[in-house]
Amino acid sequence: MNGKLNTIEKTGKTIDEAIELALAELGVTRDRIDYEILEVPSKGLFGFIGSKLAKVKVTVRAVDPVEEAKQFLTKVFKAMNITVSMEKMTHDEHVVINLRGEDLGVLIGKHGQTLDALQYLTNLAANRDVEERSRIVLDVEDYRKRRAETLSRLAMRLADKVKRRGERVVLEPMSPQERKIIHMTLQNDHKIVTYSEGDEPYRKVVIALKK
Repeated sequence: MNGKLNTIEKTGKTIDEAIELALAELGVTRDRIDYEILEVPSKGLFGFIGSKLAKVKVTVRAVDPVEEAKQFLTKVFKAMNITVSMEKMTHDEHVVINLRGEDLGVLIGKHGQTLDALQYLTNLAANRDVEERSRIVLDVEDYRKRRAETLSRLAMRLADKVKRRGERVVLEPMSPQERKIIHMTLQNDHKIVTYSEGDEPYRKVVIALKK
């Protein structure tokens, strides 16, 4: 929990008061905790002599980033009034949540810009209260895989054009992820060099002959 306490004991006049004091100190909501009642309050003799306060032990539950991501996305899709199923796939370095449903082009946007923005917000929501961050990649009906294949074919075709004409080619602005696909596709071509120029979000890949 980003270095915060995750288990504390608190006392109060009632069990609820003790829990609320613990929540305030931990900085979480009630749905995020488990608690154990250590002492039940009692009034004692004549209502005050020997009276005991309530005592509780409150523990913050560990956050599952993937579940947090799914909950966030569920709220987004509900607000958009669209029906989406979520399919989780685990890779070595990240988790992919593939979104499936009817007419989900609205979630992709031009060249995946909407999808990238939704992915950014999802990662913020999923990693808000965790010590070990997880990288979550969103995809829609395998769009990213198809887009990567399209970009790889484009890179090879343009590299051939550069070799034939001897003139450099400047591609349209792309996200860092898409530029990386172009660079990696052509990295082993000994006649070609690739580099990026311009500022985000208009940064472009240039394909040119090696000098």
